[in-house]
Order: sequence, then structure tokens, then C-alpha cells
Amino acid sequence: MGWLSDECEARCRGWMIAAQGGDGEAYERLLRELLPLLRRFVGGRVPEASAVEDVVQNVLLSVHRARHTYRSERPFGPWLRAVARNAVMDYLRSRQRRVLRELPLEAAAGVAGELALETRPRGLSPELRSALERLPSGQREAVELIQIQGLSVAEAARRAGVKPGALKVRAHRGYRALRGLLAEREEL
Repeated sequence: MGWLSDECEARCRGWMIAAQGGDGEAYERLLRELLPLLRRFVGGRVPEASAVEDVVQNVLLSVHRARHTYRSERPFGPWLRAVARNAVMDYLRSRQRRVLRELPLEAAAGVAGELALETRPRGLSPELRSALERLPSGQREAVELIQIQGLSVAEAARRAGVKPGALKVRAHRGYRALRGLLAEREEL
């Protein structure tokens, strides 16, 4: 069983197909059915309770904007999960960028000059920072641009001066290497 029960999957799939055909009532039923499911899904992934409803609304907007991409011969649940997961990841990246930008007031006194020179992100565990430093420079750059700075692949590729496909390969290899380095550390 997926994240939707078989009955819910059948109902939602039918409503989505009808909505794609212009049935507004079916679309409204679909959104009402999805709301509690999305609240649970997002609530389990977004640490701030105050942000859950905003992220749920973004998921619903994403469903609305992307509804034409749903293919009726496919199950509905995996499509919805991908849309919801992407909205959650967008929020988490945005949150991470905000956390890295913000500095407590007491720490801001006397360090403005240092911050301008600093290139390493704050907030990373010492283990992760150490593992990142051990990566080859291209992989490290790809991981930092995408995961730490939260850039899109296209923007990260522009900054790195490579094609998006090449950046994705570097990032994937970097993720795999990081998992290995962090696993080694846990075994010690």
C-alpha cells in the first residue's frame, strides 16, 4: 500500500481525471480529500508548526499549476507525493538559506568584517564540515551550491561554469562520497 489507501487512490484518481476534463465539482472534492493527507505529510517533514499550513497551501497551488502533467494511466498517489515532496524541499531550502543569512544580534557585534570574508556556511555539524572538506573540489562545490546555498541546478551550474548535467553528476558523486565518509566516521 502506498501513502494513499486503495480507496482514496481510486477516488482521487477519478476526481483528478474528471477535473482535467473541466469538472469543477470533482476538483473541489479532490482538494478537500487531499487537505488532511497533505497536512499530515507536510507536518511530518516541516519542523515549524507555524509553517505547515503555508507549505500545504503551496502544495495545493503546485497541484493546481501542475494538474495538466498528471497522466491518467498512472497512479495518482506517486504523482501527488512528488508534488508535495518538491514543495516541502523548496520550503526547507528557503529556510536553510534564511538560517544561514540570519545572525543573532549578540554575535553580529564586531564580526561584520569577518562575515564578508567567510566562505564556509555556518550551522553545519563539525562531522559534515569535515566530510565536505575531504570531497574533491568539483563535488564539494556542487553539493554546497545545491544543498547548502539552496540554488537550483541551473543557477548552480552557471556559477560553477559547467552544464547542468555535469553539475548533477558532480553532486550525485558528492552525495555518495559524503554518505561513505559519514558512515566511516560512525564506524569509528
